[in-house]
Amino acid sequence: MTPELVYLGAKYGIAEMLLAGVTTFLDMYYFEDEVARACRETGMRGYLGETIIGQTTCDSPDTPYGGFDIAEAMFARYRGCDLVRPIVAPHGTTTLDVDALRRCYEMALRHDALMTLHVSEMEYEMKHFADMGMTPMQFLDGIGAADTHLLAAHCIHLTPEDITLMARRGVRVAHCIGSNTKAGKGVAPVAQLRAAGVAVGLGTDGPSSGNTLSMFDQMRLFAVCHKTANHDRSLFPAREIVAMATRGGAQALGAQEEFGQLRPGMRADIVLVETGSVNMFPVYNPYSALVYSANASNVEAVMAGGVLRVRDKHLTQIDLPALRAQLLEAMGPFAASAAQYADII
Repeated sequence: MTPELVYLGAKYGIAEMLLAGVTTFLDMYYFEDEVARACRETGMRGYLGETIIGQTTCDSPDTPYGGFDIAEAMFARYRGCDLVRPIVAPHGTTTLDVDALRRCYEMALRHDALMTLHVSEMEYEMKHFADMGMTPMQFLDGIGAADTHLLAAHCIHLTPEDITLMARRGVRVAHCIGSNTKAGKGVAPVAQLRAAGVAVGLGTDGPSSGNTLSMFDQMRLFAVCHKTANHDRSLFPAREIVAMATRGGAQALGAQEEFGQLRPGMRADIVLVETGSVNMFPVYNPYSALVYSANASNVEAVMAGGVLRVRDKHLTQIDLPALRAQLLEAMGPFAASAAQYADII
């Protein structure tokens, strides 16, 4: 992985998201300053966190936990930036030591920023903490890191006690149904989370894990997976699912008073979905059409922060063919290395 590949990949991913009506995203990766560069060039709003992990990485090849210095530099560089919102991104509950996780939380407090990490996702993670007589969420609470700064990703294997704890502490959840079910990991207890008052937003988990950056795919997968897992066809009416993909994302980011709704005083993030295509007729219920019929190709126009970024299904400020050619050239060595994994991706 190289800075150039991260920059071009991020820019291409932003193009895909804009064409699918996404105007804000959260990212945890490496060379995160290159993702910030892509955001500023494209007008995309990004909550960006340099991965902090207890091993050497592509952008910290000599020192474990090099992400701390990179993250602090991100906070210093982008303080007050409208498009780039730095966050703290420790990788997971088992990939950092306890002192490092505490340090991550202290950084989030100091900057009044989100902290996000993988929580209750993997079976080995659950066993690791079960052997200590606790769950990952109880562990995070025990070190003082379970509060309104925490956006917990995945949360597949939560217990009823975890959910009660999260509701009491104000922890929020990024639910990535596409990646979770593709990997056969399970379906998070979102019905119970929402019943307890926990804010849940939908995520894609990125193209490496979920193969798409479209919320339309996530909405449809969310509906069929949760209705099946709970054996309840009436669960999650389409209107609630659309709300989770829009307002729910803003709530998960703690930005529900800034964007996520069409309301006076909020950011002008507007997505127009056409109904002229064959898959969009007839429309008896617009919410049902968005969840069960629509796809990214039906997005007609996108306004992000009051600026038209997509018009007539085309990007207004990104030359997609040229960007794709640049990315194709840059990803050559990476693609060759990835070929050995072709049967599992």
